[in-house]
Amino acid sequence: MKNMVNKLVHAAIMLLFSTLLQAQPGPRAQLPDVVPPPQRFATSTGHYEYLYNSHNGGTSHSYDSVPKWEGLWSAQGNNSGNQLFLESLDGSPIGPFGEGENVVIKEGVLTPEYEAAFQYRRDLGVDYDRLTSCEPAGMPRWLLEPYVREFINTPSQSWWTNDLGNDTRRIYINQEHKNIDGTHYAAGDSIGFWVDDMLIVHTVDIYPSDYFRGTPPTSNQFETVEVWRMETLNNGTKRLVNNVTFYDELSLVEPITVVYTFWPRQDLQALGFRMRYWECAQNDNTYLTFDDEGRPSTQYRLPGEDGYVDPRGNDRLRNPDLPAGLVGQEKSPIFNDDVQ
Repeated sequence: MKNMVNKLVHAAIMLLFSTLLQAQPGPRAQLPDVVPPPQRFATSTGHYEYLYNSHNGGTSHSYDSVPKWEGLWSAQGNNSGNQLFLESLDGSPIGPFGEGENVVIKEGVLTPEYEAAFQYRRDLGVDYDRLTSCEPAGMPRWLLEPYVREFINTPSQSWWTNDLGNDTRRIYINQEHKNIDGTHYAAGDSIGFWVDDMLIVHTVDIYPSDYFRGTPPTSNQFETVEVWRMETLNNGTKRLVNNVTFYDELSLVEPITVVYTFWPRQDLQALGFRMRYWECAQNDNTYLTFDDEGRPSTQYRLPGEDGYVDPRGNDRLRNPDLPAGLVGQEKSPIFNDDVQ
């Protein structure tokens, strides 16, 4: 019975996530053309330094002149995800997580080792998602998550916040890379410079991650060069466009350039939506299992089962250092009929 419930819960989550991916809000518009790098570069550093020198170090903005990308934004059209790595032999659609009976891996995109790893992942299925164990989306998945973003630009830094997992990118303007910890990070270390209204960003020191759920893994050598700009369409609608080149000498045969777009969420602003802290404790009831054939899947502890933690309740597992039932400790008092 529990396995059936878990499958139903998982199917509902997959359906919701698939719907978010395929039915993003905002006006439909032609995807911007991908702009390849001005020449072939062996490394992301060479690419970024070429752009920096070509633009003579870029534009020094003040608080008054720095481009404003305020408001709420959601991911919209792109040519990334599984489109980069999969193809359909019969022309049928490829699902958001790479589903399809006649879908195969494109040859010559991934290195042999990472192509084999991608096939291994596909053979196991995509019932598991590392986000359920409270890992952040990180880069490059940050660019494709179907959740709300805020972009705050200042002359010295840009803060780009993803509603999912408190996953904030910080871009340090007109500065050099620094890694005083000597390690990698989910969002990496990002520096950038402005060229009028265009922001060019270089990101290194990124955790091995994914392009999205069900896509190939990236390695710890993955790096990016991004070119961001706000555009105004003929109907007056604004969108953010990111033309990004992926570098990964361990997983990619050669660098790949793709484009992502983001649309303003005026509907959410009108409703008064506010970006809240992502409380990862809500995932306390998820855990990883493997079946007899080694396939991973995310399972869920249900109310009444051993180890279940009420994410909005007041029990001993949530408050082990307080008297049981202490009044006023529930996370959602507006839903508590016992407290007036």
